[in-house]
Amino acid sequence: MAVRIVVDSSAGVPEDVVKELGITVVDLHVMDKETETTTSGLSSLELAAAYARQLERGGDDGVVALHVAKELSSTYSAAVAASAVFDGAVRVIDTASVGMAVGAAAMAAAKLAQEGADLDACERLASDTLRRSSTWVYLQKIDDLRRSGRLSTGTAIMSAAVLAIKPIMEIHDGKLELAGKTRTQAKAFSKVAELVVERAAGDPVFVAVQHVDTEPAALQLRDLLEEVLPEGSSFMLAPLSPVLTVHTGAGAIGVSAVFSTAPDTGDDD
Repeated sequence: MAVRIVVDSSAGVPEDVVKELGITVVDLHVMDKETETTTSGLSSLELAAAYARQLERGGDDGVVALHVAKELSSTYSAAVAASAVFDGAVRVIDTASVGMAVGAAAMAAAKLAQEGADLDACERLASDTLRRSSTWVYLQKIDDLRRSGRLSTGTAIMSAAVLAIKPIMEIHDGKLELAGKTRTQAKAFSKVAELVVERAAGDPVFVAVQHVDTEPAALQLRDLLEEVLPEGSSFMLAPLSPVLTVHTGAGAIGVSAVFSTAPDTGDDD
């Protein structure tokens, strides 16, 4: 038996990896209405049922639950409520992120679980992986995110001024912040590569490139990152989860990177 790892579908972990590592994916809701397509988070009842099934499968060794940032979805608060009935056997991590940053943390914890690590160790590794990760999203347009209300207040205020450009957003403390604005895809890719290289500081990186029906462009960005990042870096290419594409719009490309060290926050301790 082993500790079980649960994510929601926003992480976008590829199906073959899910099967190989025994990760459980709980699908977020995508709803088609007459005028638009919307999404909704998971309920505490849905999550409690999922956690219970995984505790049974894992022989009550415990569950590490990794969900989309609480700033972006109600799923996290539902997960905390659901976990309360399991007396510490379900550890819900505040990811403050989305996409393959969450997926990478799940993958790392699942590999450790397969090696026989206990619940505390799996939780620590997942949390550490998230601390060392960053996520950027290149958008063809900002309209969908602006309508969804999932932009930070400052970015929402200035969004009218950036509608004509191709913005690069960064997930910062669970919120979408404007990290750069360009007018061409080539310049956007160069800017993303610059941001990742600067953060890597010469050390190997794990990079996942996720896309919305734009595999040729995503391959181009991945190839650029392979050229500029240190030897020993590893790369993954995967579709962006449908639950995220509702908000990012067509042509979006996400880049999640896990670095060798956590960022320097400036804190002495």
